[in-house]
Amino acid sequence: MQWLPISQQRYKLAEGPFWDIRDQTLYWADIVGLLACRQSPDGYQQWQLDEPVSAFIPCERGDAVVTLAGGVYRLDLNSTETHLERFCVADATTGNRANEARCDAQGRLWLGTMQNNIAGDGSDIPITRRSGGLFRVDPDGSVTQLLSDLGIVNTLLWSEASGRVICGDTLDEALYIHDVADDGHLVERRTWAGPHPRGVPDGSAMDAEGYVWNARWGGHCLLRFAPDGCLDRIVELPVSHPTSCVFGGPNLTRLYVTSATPGEAVTDLDGAVLMADVGVPGHPCTRFAG
Repeated sequence: MQWLPISQQRYKLAEGPFWDIRDQTLYWADIVGLLACRQSPDGYQQWQLDEPVSAFIPCERGDAVVTLAGGVYRLDLNSTETHLERFCVADATTGNRANEARCDAQGRLWLGTMQNNIAGDGSDIPITRRSGGLFRVDPDGSVTQLLSDLGIVNTLLWSEASGRVICGDTLDEALYIHDVADDGHLVERRTWAGPHPRGVPDGSAMDAEGYVWNARWGGHCLLRFAPDGCLDRIVELPVSHPTSCVFGGPNLTRLYVTSATPGEAVTDLDGAVLMADVGVPGHPCTRFAG
């Protein structure tokens, strides 16, 4: 398959891609660049923020939510200026920031947090504690903590038929599967896919066959896992540090991959948002219901 950048722009740490099937629009964030980015049929637009932003997700009511270190905020999409309104604070732990964020089929926002590892000048801060958590933000702004003592939450995928959630921890180099209890909490964690020599797990997307496409930080590739967690194949990429992926396009057969520029770029495409038709449709993204 042929991977092409969607533009000439390169990002410091592009993450959290979201495909809005209704408007045929791609949303993503540049965590270190402090940008919320959108590519629509009308063109490209970005909003400059004041702190790291890990996800940019449209809402049913017409605005969007952005996940920042200081909380979950609403962003006015009808203005070229950055107008923010705080919606809720999911994780009040001092020194933490938002990381992985996706909406489930009910339109509830699931948000993984971690120790902040980004200094004010964009340089790295060593991670020294497992202070991250996993939270669910309901449309009314109420927050439920689902997991604690996590390292770096990456990957949030739902198998609605089986009532299970796949959630990764990059520090553990593992993707875990959890059962969802009747009260909505996650129980009986099991390792679904363990360490692999091709990088560590970052964000993922699930296709219509139940296979998981996992971006491998530092691995120059995606790993495609079968529904039972066994490795199906390695998908080579022209970027060194892919961060996440999402299915999009009119038929959801295009896979969009975000990537980072790790200090000095290793390849010419490091930091690009890539796209290729992978020949299999994926699950659609769900807008935030609030």
